[in-house]
Amino acid sequence: MGTKRVGQAQVTIENETAGQARRTRRATPALRDPLRTQAAILDAATVEFAEKGIGGARVDAIAERAGTNKRMLYHYFGDKEGLYVAVLEQAYRAIRTAEKDLDIAHKSPVEALSELSRFTWRYFLDHPEFISLLNTENLHRASHLKGSRPILEMHSNFVTELKSVLEEGARQGIFRAGIDPINVYISIAALGYFYLSNRHTLSAIFDRDLEDKARLEQWESHIVATILASVKA
Repeated sequence: MGTKRVGQAQVTIENETAGQARRTRRATPALRDPLRTQAAILDAATVEFAEKGIGGARVDAIAERAGTNKRMLYHYFGDKEGLYVAVLEQAYRAIRTAEKDLDIAHKSPVEALSELSRFTWRYFLDHPEFISLLNTENLHRASHLKGSRPILEMHSNFVTELKSVLEEGARQGIFRAGIDPINVYISIAALGYFYLSNRHTLSAIFDRDLEDKARLEQWESHIVATILASVKA
């Protein structure tokens, strides 16, 4: 009987040890790989904020989506508002980084502007969460964006590159001189953003399926033609 009790105690200790090891393994990835944990939190938060806005988003839901706990979220981002700003910065950084791959500064002015127009439209199509985040932040009058220095810096570089494209086009006599690069980009973004943000109401009032693949392709061509016409010398 004594031997049996010792065996049961040993099994209990082994089970407790194994359980502790499992808990440790679950807890340590966040400590061992902080970049991965932060990325998981940002990805989860992007989905939550895009679906529910900053007011409706829940920290518990974000932590659950990310496979971590609220303590890690607060550790890396401070609070829900800090996390929301980080999500906005990541969203803008993603589109600006993708734009760099176009390398518009080393292409002909017409090709550069055409590719930028197509890229922006396709990016909006492929990243509906970006549109949702823009809608949310506009409802808040960009109160969170205004305090973000990284966003100002990344857009400053982009405007400089677009300006050089327009100036080269003017030098070649293809584009008008003195065109504001910010106006050009707002025009490109507006043509894509308005279409997608209002596609449901526009489809209803005009009895036209604006999500039809052929119509999306037609609108892409329309964007490029409109932008080129707007800068033509």
